[in-house]
Amino acid sequence: MDTLNTSERSGLKADQTGKTGKADKNDQAGETGNTRKACEDRKFAQEVFHFKKAGSTNQIALELARKGYPEGTLVVAEEQTAGRGRWQRSWHSSPGKSLLFSLILRPKILPVHFPQITLVAGASTARAVHRQTGIRIGIKWPNDLIFQGKKLCGILVEATGEANCLAKFLVLGIGINVNQERDDFPLHLQDTATSLRMIKGEEVPREPLLQGILETLEDDYEEYCRSGFALVRQYWLQYEDILGRKVRLLMGNKEIYGEAVSLAEDGALVLRLPQGEEIRCSAGEVVLCREDEQR
Repeated sequence: MDTLNTSERSGLKADQTGKTGKADKNDQAGETGNTRKACEDRKFAQEVFHFKKAGSTNQIALELARKGYPEGTLVVAEEQTAGRGRWQRSWHSSPGKSLLFSLILRPKILPVHFPQITLVAGASTARAVHRQTGIRIGIKWPNDLIFQGKKLCGILVEATGEANCLAKFLVLGIGINVNQERDDFPLHLQDTATSLRMIKGEEVPREPLLQGILETLEDDYEEYCRSGFALVRQYWLQYEDILGRKVRLLMGNKEIYGEAVSLAEDGALVLRLPQGEEIRCSAGEVVLCREDEQR
């Protein structure tokens, strides 16, 4: 099925605030139109909503999940006007040059395990990008993919539910810089962001890349749901770009300095503090230290 007709069929439209309403024929555009056809024998992307412009694919997917849409429902946008990352930070996207998509997932797990889904997605995306483009990108715990220290991809998991109850659903959002050039980024991001095109030196087709990511992600997600985090953890370790490095971990108003030494069996990051003590960190933002910050 062609995704170009999907948002018209569904009656959903995303405006600049991410709200939904009636769609018109001008809301569908882009090169990801054959995604569902390529995934007909799989669970992911059996339902596809494709928008030329959306506020936030995660917000649309959350609304669809509340309406009962099945696991694997995919929301794709050519441009986001209200994209967001962790801590409600904005996500910049150049029209038609990124992969911006969200999936509805319905794993039978407690909210305490939601961070593992972020790690699964990071490992899957890194592996798929490597297979499709030959570019080996690194994973920065918990939710970024980087190349030579510059951000290439962000991952955001959002969910609703009570702490001690199985999740009814969660939404996995992934944003990848694919065909941007340096000048496509705002000035304040030009030294910290990169794209596959900037790395490879040529344009990267987005449709086969999306297809490859969805297939790898579905395989890894099913392995995780079936057998737990162990095998996917090994995939994560193959692509990590943080262990052995000095980092600052930001947790609210608290800052912890140390060396990232391992990924615990449950996905927590293990830091070795300057005095030698090792601690487990299950949440927070990691900042890689520059050489002049080494202590």
